[in-house]
Amino acid sequence: MNPKNKILFAGDPHGDFKPLIAAVHEYKPEAVVLLGDYDLEMPLESCLQEIVGLTKIWWIAGNHDFETPGKYKNLFHSALADNGLHLKVTEIAGLRIAGLGGIFLGRVWYPPQQPKWRDKQHYLYNQPINLRHTAMSLKYKGAIWHDEFEALKALKADILVTHEAPGSHRHGFDVIGELAAAMGVKNIFHGHLHENYTGFVKNNIKVVGVANRAIADLVGNTLRNGN
Repeated sequence: MNPKNKILFAGDPHGDFKPLIAAVHEYKPEAVVLLGDYDLEMPLESCLQEIVGLTKIWWIAGNHDFETPGKYKNLFHSALADNGLHLKVTEIAGLRIAGLGGIFLGRVWYPPQQPKWRDKQHYLYNQPINLRHTAMSLKYKGAIWHDEFEALKALKADILVTHEAPGSHRHGFDVIGELAAAMGVKNIFHGHLHENYTGFVKNNIKVVGVANRAIADLVGNTLRNGN
């Protein structure tokens, strides 16, 4: 196996997993990392049943995965639920990969503005008393929270995978590059914005944007362009 292909990164499938399945059959990676926005109408393992067992499947969530209770359940209550990478570092095919799912939400934190809430407890405490003990809405569950983001900086990783883009993209956020630099990351892979591109952020960290339904290898080559 070509070492560049030992891990493949899959851009937002939006319900179409055929390019990813085809890439796994062709390149036979040790692992694949999915970058969010699945629009699942069935559990994730059902969509990927052709490659379950052929490769290790890892994922982060995107904003679409919090749109409805069904989409949320089909990801977070799937047989692959424990393979989420959000807010932790996992060794995958010999590399340490950190994950940051979700998006920046103005009503929670939208950099470079200051966060609206210190943490989830602060937010819930400031809700009407009859709502304090109810489950947090999916919209808020899909947000990036400042305290959790800051805690991630204490960890070390080789690769950071995010749904949101860092400042290398015109619609990205500089704080993601700052996070990557603090973690000692060498490469960032992200989805969300539906563009294949390569760029750089601070500390010469390489950024690979992976378009919807596209597949990229470890050095940023586009193996499937998503079309």
